[in-house]
Amino acid sequence: MSRSVATNWPEYLIEAWALGMFMLSAGLVTVFVESPRSPVLARVADPDLRRLIIGLAMGLTAVALIYSPWGRRSGAHMNPAVTLSFLLLGKMRSVDALFYCVAQVIGGFAGVLLAWGIAGGAFSAPQVNYVATMPGAAGAGVAFVAEFGISMLMMLTVLTVSSRPRVAPYTGICAGLLVAAFITFEAPLSGMSMNPARSLASAAPAGLWQHLWLYFTAPVLGMTTAALVWRRTQGRSAVPCAKLAHPADVRCIHCGHEPPHLAPAGEPGTLTGRESDR
Repeated sequence: MSRSVATNWPEYLIEAWALGMFMLSAGLVTVFVESPRSPVLARVADPDLRRLIIGLAMGLTAVALIYSPWGRRSGAHMNPAVTLSFLLLGKMRSVDALFYCVAQVIGGFAGVLLAWGIAGGAFSAPQVNYVATMPGAAGAGVAFVAEFGISMLMMLTVLTVSSRPRVAPYTGICAGLLVAAFITFEAPLSGMSMNPARSLASAAPAGLWQHLWLYFTAPVLGMTTAALVWRRTQGRSAVPCAKLAHPADVRCIHCGHEPPHLAPAGEPGTLTGRESDR
């Protein structure tokens, strides 16, 4: 089914909203846990345990956004690297991918600015530092490898789970679990980004430009490499759609699905749509 920018703009706005909410949550949760005046900091001295708390909160945030009514409509990419990976797999139109990426960048900025406006100096203080992603003590080289690795693992997990009908509904939960695990265990190496729009949103107000190249390249290379490996070994058709959650009662601009109550008279809802043309 043919779609156009004029009809797909709600999905673009949802992508901006989703990453904005993720960044707002990241900012406020980190302030709550790491700010010098935080009751959590006063009671939890172990930084690893505090990072676990943040990881669990952000994993739950990701799951909530993916399975929210709006997230189920856009597919809840929240990440240009995810969008580009689905584009490589032929699951998105180029124009939709472009607007998704633009919306994600705008949404990321909005979320950071909103967190800054709410938390004020606690958000910009060194302990939180705009939740900027920076290489750990091991350096930029290790951070690059770590970002590439976790990004590739994330996309391979999404593709593997979403391609199996029995477990596909749990794709978002698997993604959220990985977000929680990566923040808990990998963040000391790279800051745990996996997302160029997310890192740019924090780097701009913080003025931290020196390592931004790392977060623009490693996540994109990791996820698109996963997509290319998948396409070569499993084929494009092994992934049904560019959504992390694909409910039957929500329209899809990617595969052309129209739920029965929205389909034109005499046409049943379908999950195939443009897939039949590929």
